Amino acid sequence: MPELPEVETVRRGLTPAMEGRVITSAEVRREGLRWPFPERMAERLQNARVERLRRRSKYILIDLDSGETLLVHLGMSGRMTISGLAAPFVPGVFHQDHPAALKHDHVVLHMEGDIRVTFNDPRRFGALDLAPTPQMDGHLLLRNLGPEPLGNQFSAQHLQAALKGRKAPIKTLLLDQRIVAGLGNIYVCEALHRARIHPERAGGRIGMARLEALTVIIREVLNEAIEAGGSSLKDFRQAGGELGYFQHSFRTYDRESHPCPSEGCQGVIRRIVQSGRSTYYCPQCQR
Repeated sequence: MPELPEVETVRRGLTPAMEGRVITSAEVRREGLRWPFPERMAERLQNARVERLRRRSKYILIDLDSGETLLVHLGMSGRMTISGLAAPFVPGVFHQDHPAALKHDHVVLHMEGDIRVTFNDPRRFGALDLAPTPQMDGHLLLRNLGPEPLGNQFSAQHLQAALKGRKAPIKTLLLDQRIVAGLGNIYVCEALHRARIHPERAGGRIGMARLEALTVIIREVLNEAIEAGGSSLKDFRQAGGELGYFQHSFRTYDRESHPCPSEGCQGVIRRIVQSGRSTYYCPQCQR
């Protein structure tokens, strides 16, 4: 499933094609994906102007001048593509004339300027919803989320309070969206390795100095991944369809039996399973 950097990359790719433009019409080609689409979604989207695109955790939020917000969740295989002769040039985003509709093109937004934004999702685990903008913070999918890891509310003090007395492994706790929003398996593995924290260490046993370093490292890893266009594991593609490149910078993820890349470390990357997810770490330098 796309993580925060992948979703942020898609948001940035969509912004010049959508922000400030009117949705002249919308095609909704099925009744829903993971959940049913809201009633009259195509009608409610038509003639609405996109005021801004923002991201909350792994969700893209498209604010409209109609007073509603379109929530987009890519799920496991969802992707949004841009096509049209008038589509603005965005570095790293693939552009083309309008292609023929594909089998899994479930929702198509026709934007002014002969631009088309398509939501394609072969596995149909994605979701779209439409709700009043002032109520989005209380949306079922958003209301229990913790602070954004790239925002000002995410800090070592926040982590210390959230982890106090917790015996669960730090890896598991960082994946808890109520503690911090948007972090996923790949980038937690990468951040813990850079911070030299063992993924099985109890969250409540990590001191403030290490938490301060960890929060900085989490931001660094995420920002580097965003600048690299995310990771192209499995189904992920950017808004124009091209691959991301951060997977070439992985230090631990999917590198079982490889030498640890930390300077001076003679360890070998191992893989364990935590809460049903693969964890990659170095048993020598992560304590």
